[in-house]
Amino acid sequence: MTFQLHVLRLKGDTPGVVVELPFYRIGPADAPEKVYLQAALHADEQPGTMLLHHLLPMLRQADEQGLLRARFVVVPMANPLGMANLVQRRHLGRSDINTGVNYNRQWPDLFALIRTQLSGRLGDDERFNVTLIRKAVAQWIDAQQPRSAAEQLRLFLLKEAHDAEFVLDLHCDSDSLLHIFTSPELMPELQDLADWMGAAAVLTAADSGGGSFDEVLPLLYRKVAQTNPGKPVPMASATATLEYRGLADSFDHYGEQDALRLFGFLAGRGLIDANPGPKPESGVAATPFEGTEILRAPNAGLLAYRVDLGQRVTRGQPIADLIALDGPEAFIARTPLAAGTDGVVLSRSLRKYVGRGENVAKIVGTAPLPQRRGYLLED
Repeated sequence: MTFQLHVLRLKGDTPGVVVELPFYRIGPADAPEKVYLQAALHADEQPGTMLLHHLLPMLRQADEQGLLRARFVVVPMANPLGMANLVQRRHLGRSDINTGVNYNRQWPDLFALIRTQLSGRLGDDERFNVTLIRKAVAQWIDAQQPRSAAEQLRLFLLKEAHDAEFVLDLHCDSDSLLHIFTSPELMPELQDLADWMGAAAVLTAADSGGGSFDEVLPLLYRKVAQTNPGKPVPMASATATLEYRGLADSFDHYGEQDALRLFGFLAGRGLIDANPGPKPESGVAATPFEGTEILRAPNAGLLAYRVDLGQRVTRGQPIADLIALDGPEAFIARTPLAAGTDGVVLSRSLRKYVGRGENVAKIVGTAPLPQRRGYLLED
């Protein structure tokens, strides 16, 4: 059997601290393809961990039956450092409390780091070029001297993901429908993933501006291809962020349902020699992330929503009211917050007291919005 639990020990940044990261390696070591799955990089987002809790027994049974046709690396809790960020019984797992850096931002630009190692070495064979790129990435990672536990963790996750054909990063939003973030070159290739997942939206961006984990490998292959015209350089890693509803949606029934759907996708791709079950109907088409409005609060206040998740709205339609908490009409005045585009309400804020500038809703439209340039993420 190849279902094996491993534990990475990270040297902490303070005396006597060692942090453990459990993860699984599953499947034949000589399998031609690799699948990398991780959850809870934002450590306060648990629906993905619940999904992998249900998926792991399915993978173990498939392994015992000799049905796995790929190597799997599964990291159900990808950020044990963030799991420790508990302050007065509140979990602040989205950002490093020491540096303020979002755990899913500022990942390295691998192309800038390995471009000299690739210069003049690419050939006319696609597989040769992918192997060359992956070897250069692995060598760069192995040469690093991490200065913190966070750097140790990032280098480990990158090393496990860099040579995988499928890299799926499981997250969730605040209060949301299922959706996907991925690179435009990977659609419609990943349409089957969106269909199996039951995604309400597939949002694509070549570079959302934040250096998020899911963009590291696509950005690498895109830049190598752009700077080496005439050389075959594919998008060798199908990489996506899968947003499994909202923060409050870590329930068994969701986890089991979502795990079965992800298993169906993997089986449908031939990565598991099993019947995937009835293929789901084709769902939503991909839209540019620049077409998704992130509606923000103009002032601090208490939110009173007028719309439900999944509701289609039109430009100018009030989405919520912001109840004033100070000023001459404190606790009386309500300011309507209107949609800036036609589209579908994808997410709302689970927390109804918001500060000025906080995200109130995401509205998925189809046409890029003029104000959506550069940094596209909500934080």
